[in-house]
Amino acid sequence: MLLSMTGYGRGTQTFGNKTITVEVRSLNSKFTDLRLKAPQNYRAKETELRRKVIERAQRGKLDLSVDVKSLQGDDEYGLNKALFKRYYKEISALAVELGMPQGDITQAILRLPNVVGSEEGSLDDKEWTAILKALDGALDKFEQFRLSEGEAMETDLKSRITNILETLAQIDPFEKERIGRLRQRLYQNLEDYLGKDKVDENRFEQEIIFYLEKIDITEEKVRLEQHCNYFLEVMEKKNTLKGRKLSFISQEMGREINTLGAKAYSSDIQRYVVSMKDELEKIKELVVNCV
Repeated sequence: MLLSMTGYGRGTQTFGNKTITVEVRSLNSKFTDLRLKAPQNYRAKETELRRKVIERAQRGKLDLSVDVKSLQGDDEYGLNKALFKRYYKEISALAVELGMPQGDITQAILRLPNVVGSEEGSLDDKEWTAILKALDGALDKFEQFRLSEGEAMETDLKSRITNILETLAQIDPFEKERIGRLRQRLYQNLEDYLGKDKVDENRFEQEIIFYLEKIDITEEKVRLEQHCNYFLEVMEKKNTLKGRKLSFISQEMGREINTLGAKAYSSDIQRYVVSMKDELEKIKELVVNCV
């Protein structure tokens, strides 16, 4: 089971004359990073809100938004008049001193921090319970979204790993042919350079064996197959935190495929190597978005 790091969930609860709406969003990230937006009087519960979201989201760049609307239209937002007046006097005086046009000072001040904000108030237990219910609802939908995305990713990843294994199996016939061609080419070059009568057959055979051992790709093929099977095995596990491990395995797969290409000495094998690299790049793109 895979979880996508991209997700969205929304939960709503009614408490008294208020509607509480909680939204959770996430994008992929190497680390867990949570940004919280909530009314000022909910800040006392910020630590608990963060803990609940991180426990269930596990990893990603997260955004948690808690919005409260009054059903009677009297939202608990107000203007900090004292702060507004102070900003206005200081900005106006500075504009006159510097000979600058004042423009629309009002709009500029309203955008400054703490000029407009939620009014301070206590948060009772019943309202906190309503917030938690809204949060749980948002997280439930958030998880469903990620699971749905994860299932699609898992299907795609399995298909691409299978493609790599099938492509790897098609290399065998060309591997045997390339050895014969390499042997013939080296022998022909030696004859052309030294002359047929001066070629030491025994020494040539020894050098050929040494050379062929250096370009043998058996170990790379075996390791690549093992990495592919391990990738599939990790995906089948029940735990959801798999993104980093799958990323590490894909890196190892890349090393083996690159070495295959370096040792190929065959245009036919190189074509299969390019095909495997293409599949691997798409695998890496998908794995980046796994939790």
